[in-house]
Amino acid sequence: MRADDGRELWTEVSGTGPAVVLVHGGPGLWDMFGALAADLADRFTVWRWDQRGCGRSAPGGPYTVERFVADLDAVVTAAGAPVAVLGHSWGAQLALRYALAHPDRVTRLVYLAGTGLSPTAWKPAFHAAFVRRIGPDAARLLALRERYDRAAAVLQWTADVADPARAEEIAEAMATPWFAVNMDVNAGIAADVAAHWDEAALEEACRQLTVPTLILDGAADIRPRWALDTLAAALPGVTRVTLPGVGHVPWLEAPDAALPPLRAFLEAGRERLGVQDVQALGRAGDRDVEVVDPAG
Repeated sequence: MRADDGRELWTEVSGTGPAVVLVHGGPGLWDMFGALAADLADRFTVWRWDQRGCGRSAPGGPYTVERFVADLDAVVTAAGAPVAVLGHSWGAQLALRYALAHPDRVTRLVYLAGTGLSPTAWKPAFHAAFVRRIGPDAARLLALRERYDRAAAVLQWTADVADPARAEEIAEAMATPWFAVNMDVNAGIAADVAAHWDEAALEEACRQLTVPTLILDGAADIRPRWALDTLAAALPGVTRVTLPGVGHVPWLEAPDAALPPLRAFLEAGRERLGVQDVQALGRAGDRDVEVVDPAG
């Protein structure tokens, strides 16, 4: 499909039912939601897409938050607004910014493993946790990152997985298929955020957001979960589900735990799921969920 400036964006549509638009992480990466799309396609029409300059989409800026919000609006329009929007990591930030700009076009918002309202406060804790988890591979990663190829990405992404026995397997799945990381996109978004991100204004805007929101993440994510506290407290219609023993990619690490609360939230007809509802639907096998209710 094409954005409003003519830039070609890769999209893939599967399933049947109400539309859900998936927004991948990065910036500079590509859609890695194949497994999640397959898990949701029995009840939802799932729209996947690569952000501009990423994966299978055409390059060409500007690489700014405003431009990416406009691109997401093009996908939402094609999907038949209003729709549910799910964003992961950087994509969670982008999905939130879209919902704030176009609340009438979003039925439900899923904020999956994001980093909260501050663009920087979480980073020191993240880097320290990354070094601890990557351990003796840190020196090898530094050497590989000179060219940042697939081997470097896989090694880096192992730190995103809580279970070391499965870390390489899941990182390999994230890197398959492989597309070169677009560092221009990464640098462009970083520069735009540094210049224009207004945390106080975002917090105030979140207080006015009426879109029901699910914050879903893993307790073992190396991005500190306390970074989301301000966001969770600001949103008036939020349910927060944290999965113990899970890292940054819950749909790949623990689909048995992540899918029930996600599906329940997307399918719910009420304005807001109650804590007990999500707690019950989130249990699967020997896993449980911790639900944090900002309203007490």
